[in-house]
Amino acid sequence: MTKEEKKVILASSAGTIFEWYDFYLYGSLAAIIGAQFFSSFPEATRNVFALLAFAAGFLVRPFGALVFGRLGDLVGRKYTFLVTILIMGISTFVVGLLPSYETIGWVAPVVLILLRMAQGLALGGEYGGAVVYVAEHAPHGRRGYYTSWIQTTATLGLLLSLLVILSVRLWVGEDAFRAWGWRIPFLLSIFLLGISLYIRLQMEESPAFKRMKEEGTQSKAPISEAFGQWKNAKFAVIALLGLVAGQAVVWYTGQFYALFFLQTILRVDMFTANILIAWALILGTGGFVIFGSLSDRIGRKPIILAGCLLAALTYFPVFNFITETANPKLHAAQQNTLVTITADQNDCSFQFNPTGTSKFTSSCDVAKALLARNSVNYSVNYVSGAVPAKIAIGTVEVASYDAATVPADQVKATSEAFTKSVNDALGAAGYPMAGQPNPDIVKVEGFFDIFAAQEIKLILVLTYLVILVTMVYGPIAAALVELFPTRIRYTGMSLPYHIGNGWFGGLMPATAFAMIAQTGDVYYGLWYPIVIAVGTFIIGLLFVPENKDKDIFNDKAT
Repeated sequence: MTKEEKKVILASSAGTIFEWYDFYLYGSLAAIIGAQFFSSFPEATRNVFALLAFAAGFLVRPFGALVFGRLGDLVGRKYTFLVTILIMGISTFVVGLLPSYETIGWVAPVVLILLRMAQGLALGGEYGGAVVYVAEHAPHGRRGYYTSWIQTTATLGLLLSLLVILSVRLWVGEDAFRAWGWRIPFLLSIFLLGISLYIRLQMEESPAFKRMKEEGTQSKAPISEAFGQWKNAKFAVIALLGLVAGQAVVWYTGQFYALFFLQTILRVDMFTANILIAWALILGTGGFVIFGSLSDRIGRKPIILAGCLLAALTYFPVFNFITETANPKLHAAQQNTLVTITADQNDCSFQFNPTGTSKFTSSCDVAKALLARNSVNYSVNYVSGAVPAKIAIGTVEVASYDAATVPADQVKATSEAFTKSVNDALGAAGYPMAGQPNPDIVKVEGFFDIFAAQEIKLILVLTYLVILVTMVYGPIAAALVELFPTRIRYTGMSLPYHIGNGWFGGLMPATAFAMIAQTGDVYYGLWYPIVIAVGTFIIGLLFVPENKDKDIFNDKAT
């Protein structure tokens, strides 16, 4: 690389790392933020609202892609992603300053949600700008390698946010962190913003855009040209279904769902789970550059589709191994304890709840949700008229209840009594329960407290998941850039990317939990990424062109 090319990659990558850092902070601290800004609600409700605010950032990402993609194709790549990083950095900094609900009342959560939406809009425009800018500076035959540095930024941003949060927690203590220390990582973003702005202001516009501007061949209506004309719109559809959808679920599963699975399903404490994921990210991140560079030689398509196929074939054994290694007692209970729900099928719902606002109150739903939250493997025996539903744990049977028919002043006591009866029976059957000692579960005390067989095995298998992420994500930027002509490139690639990652990936936790509750199998939620990854493999194999040798500087006829 020349000095100027290194500067281009540094400018784009550094700013994008900081944007992902800002975006991930909220997700990592959602429960604490919920207590600060939704404190007038019960704990369960405040957590729902906190997650809704987090989801708002994902949902608006495609709109950010349209707004800033259009701007990038009209006025230029450089100035557009200067605007996006300003919006992201300022929004994140203001979250750190925002007074809590107890100080300013309902204004606090409203402003918080608006700031989250601003972050999502900015992220929707940032990625496309950074990728297009680097790709249009890259020499022919090296686009995969150059753009792969941008692909490291999401993982490095996640890693940076985890390390900062862990460091601040250790520095100020857990109680102080929950009270005010959580603001520090958000406030630190102002320094990252200053560095990013300084670097980016030194850069020139991309050569492809400058040439297009000099020739007067810019698009006057990038959105309608990109998506209103089938010759271009078909590539957006192919990009979404044949590349991005599978990439999104593999990426989300290997990083976010693995963390969710460790903490929520396997009951691994937050510190330990974050340390394990952080080490996997450190060990696996180099794969982005390796596979990006490899795609310059053998093509983008074979690597991305191979990653999707490998993920689909190995997710079940990998996550079963994670359970057996991280929490052996839970794994043994899942294998050896027979748990059955007897219920009327009409009393049972599919508990898909992406917004967190739906109520599932029937006796069957109450029973399924409680067992799913306790990571219990169970089967359902549908019997007409079996209302209320009953849970059989070995030889113990516990009757559920319909929350909608219980008097309001008795709901809490009824729920607590039912939960205690079920938990007592599960504990007696061998399930590890909250508050009970479980010496076999994985636990680390410090960042370098990982040199034991249990921790090493987990880090290695989590690193494998990260390597799958690098296979599908390392070459994706170059693949998307090459699908669209210069005049609509920013707009054309940004929308399918953010629909795939913001919606297909963002819906995974809610969908996986609903599938687990419906079937009683803690691994059944993995069918969501597996089916989408297989779909992408088939569609990509049939319809995605291989454009690694395409000249993206002379594409006016495309």
